[in-house]
Amino acid sequence: MKIIKNLLAIVGLVCISGLFIFAVQKPIETTVEPEPTTSNSYNVYAIKLPNDLNFAGEKLPISDPDVYERMDRELLVNTYWQSNGLLMFKRAKKYFPIIEPILKKHGVPDDFKYLAVIESGLTNAVSPAGARGVWQIMPATGRENGLEVNDNVDERYHLEKATEVACKYLLQSKKNLGSWTLAAAAYNAGNAGISRRLREQGVDDYYDLLLGEETGRYMFRIVALKEILKNPKTYGFNFEDSDLYSNIPTFSVTVDTEVKDFAAFSKEYGINYKILKIHNPWLREPHLNNKSGKKYIIEIPEKGYYNKS
Repeated sequence: MKIIKNLLAIVGLVCISGLFIFAVQKPIETTVEPEPTTSNSYNVYAIKLPNDLNFAGEKLPISDPDVYERMDRELLVNTYWQSNGLLMFKRAKKYFPIIEPILKKHGVPDDFKYLAVIESGLTNAVSPAGARGVWQIMPATGRENGLEVNDNVDERYHLEKATEVACKYLLQSKKNLGSWTLAAAAYNAGNAGISRRLREQGVDDYYDLLLGEETGRYMFRIVALKEILKNPKTYGFNFEDSDLYSNIPTFSVTVDTEVKDFAAFSKEYGINYKILKIHNPWLREPHLNNKSGKKYIIEIPEKGYYNKS
């Protein structure tokens, strides 16, 4: 009996303690997050087309409903593909200063630098058809215009030399077709292809042609990228100059013999093979054959730009 009484006393104390605890404990507060308002959420806006859109001074006929819709599409797509757009700004700062003076030297309008943007995104792209480099030059076109194209050396990846070839092609296209807009379209579809379609359809203007998907969008994509890259704030792109990519200063080394090992060659100049290839992407193998004693100019970055610190 004594044991039972003791147990009852303990149970009583526990119950009283529990009541005391619940009596003094504050209720748990729950926080309800407010619903997001329209002003705080992501917004997508229609874009008003500028009235003065042009390519190389040749005006787009925006009053044509078909031209309006196609141009509107490309401006929308490229404005709201923000990550790609920002990369184009970054790369343009690095590569346009190389491309622009070559275009000017040949009398090719500056707007053609935007053709390179849509061809490759200003990268050394590789197409399924076999085109290579920033200007997406086919092997035969490269060889016909003096570029060395083989497994060991492929100068389609040499930006300056490839830009020279692109200028030659565009000047010939302008002579054949009569306008810079058609010359640009021919860069995609070929001179013969554009000439044939103009003849078959009885028109003389790109914007009057019925074309396949790729060539039909081609000029509109060029003009859209031109408009966005020239007016970043208008299309919602915000960055500082320090956010953009820059060229690394280099000095030239002339090589007129074979190079058996570019990794060892690189170390002689305080760099590694990867860095050598970044600045000389036209060197396609880790050695240079050069049985003929041809002179090659290899670019070596100035000291201090690749320090690991």
